Amino acid sequence: MGRTRLACSKNLQLKRMEVQERARGFGPFRQYLVNSSWEAVKELSKRGLGKNIDLRIMQLPVVYQKAKEQIVRIWTTLHPILTVHVGLASSAKAIIILEQCGKNKGYEEMDACGFHPEGGCCMLNGPEKIESTINMKTIWKNISVEGIDMIFSRDAGRYICDYTYYTSLYYGSGRAAFIHVPPLSKSVTADSLGKALQTIILEMLKQCWEQRE
Repeated sequence: MGRTRLACSKNLQLKRMEVQERARGFGPFRQYLVNSSWEAVKELSKRGLGKNIDLRIMQLPVVYQKAKEQIVRIWTTLHPILTVHVGLASSAKAIIILEQCGKNKGYEEMDACGFHPEGGCCMLNGPEKIESTINMKTIWKNISVEGIDMIFSRDAGRYICDYTYYTSLYYGSGRAAFIHVPPLSKSVTADSLGKALQTIILEMLKQCWEQRE
């Protein structure tokens, strides 16, 4: 998932402020030698989020511990206003899924290195679930993306995506978001996913700014 650092001034009636944000995409896993989430994040980077936003991206390995270490490092050293994670939903067909919350337990599936967290748990003594401060249902209602349907969900899947999302929500006090994208196809291209991410993340940033006013 790519991570994004940005310094921006709000547009429209939004007042000037300093912002850090991270967008992250995942590397190859299972049968997917090309992970659509990383391709989408790279396209987002090309498009940017406006001239006042400095966008930076990062790819995470499909490995529980390594992904967790990178997330913790970002939250404890950079203190972003928002972290946006983007992952591949292999079962989704031309559907973008906005994930509302992350779960702490149930991580029994092996990662790319053949390991899973001890006890299937992300954070010992952590809450069962953590909600994002971003209202995904509002995002879903307010915007549309060309050629791709969009839904919101409360179950990110109990694998690396859910695990990293929970970790980010935990260390970021809820200031994280997760977007699942479908595999690439003739109808779903990296360019179209990048454009969709741009639209969605700009709407998320509006919510962040409104919450800070």
